[in-house]
Amino acid sequence: MSDVKLTVLGGKGTGKSALTVRFLTKRFIGEYASNLESIYNRQLCLEGKALNLEIYDPCFQPQKTKCTLTSELHWADGFVIVYDISDRPSFAFAKALLCRIREPPTTHCKRMVEPAVVLVGNKQDLCHMREVGWEEGHKLAIDFHCQFCELSAAEQSLEVEVIFLRLIKEILMIFKHKEKRRSSGSKSMAKLINNVFGKRRKSV
Repeated sequence: MSDVKLTVLGGKGTGKSALTVRFLTKRFIGEYASNLESIYNRQLCLEGKALNLEIYDPCFQPQKTKCTLTSELHWADGFVIVYDISDRPSFAFAKALLCRIREPPTTHCKRMVEPAVVLVGNKQDLCHMREVGWEEGHKLAIDFHCQFCELSAAEQSLEVEVIFLRLIKEILMIFKHKEKRRSSGSKSMAKLINNVFGKRRKSV
């Protein structure tokens, strides 16, 4: 069984917790305590494979606080970055989060490959109060090499499920790619060792 770990990030009031619970239970709950963090566990079957899914929903981080995310970058295989289309500061915070996730790895946080990321413009039901255009969200996602969608966690259960499953599928593809690289690397090393020792045997 594969373990898949997701972290959901976003500013206060963006609906990141509502999005997570909507995916896990298909129910919408509008109000959450912003000072609590949660780790949700769920087993699911995707494309014939059994998965153990963990979703980390950290407590609210002030949008003016510098994004470190060191522990999250070590832990998570993928990220859901959420902003509110009716709140421009939350979009700026989402960009700051993407900058941190996509910045080159340091000695403090070494990563073999970039984590999978989806940018979600939430609260599409508040289009009449829109401050961030669809085109802006789409361009930001292109700039940071991630998936993108606009939706309403309050009204669109299916769309929420689809975007989470798309992210999980991308993570599984990354797992498969890493496994191939590891396998080919092991074969290359074995071949090199055989060649070296084979030549030594012949020279004795």
